Amino acid sequence: MNKVTAGRDVLGDFAPKFAQLNDDVLFGEVWSREKQLAKRDRSMITVTALLASGILDSSLQYHLQTAKDNGITKQEIAEVITHVAFYIGWPKAWAAFRFAKDIWTD
Repeated sequence: MNKVTAGRDVLGDFAPKFAQLNDDVLFGEVWSREKQLAKRDRSMITVTALLASGILDSSLQYHLQTAKDNGITKQEIAEVITHVAFYIGWPKAWAAFRFAKDIWTD
């Protein structure tokens, strides 16, 4: 995974500690623990957690793109969203599919 600087880019001046934790700890340390859990699996878990929490904004969009970059196919993401729709709510699944369709265009 490329070094993430979104925290510093967006919040560095306003909330430098949060930005540092986001970039260095969450994305730098946690996401790099591939021996414990593959990035592909982390992506699937993260997308599911965001959906379950109702996070239907650019964070979900970013993590859907990351999921694709980490090897999750169009068929797999469609199955994940369909499966979790029964647990998280139909409208959340619709919102996720709108992002996913734009990302998995091939």
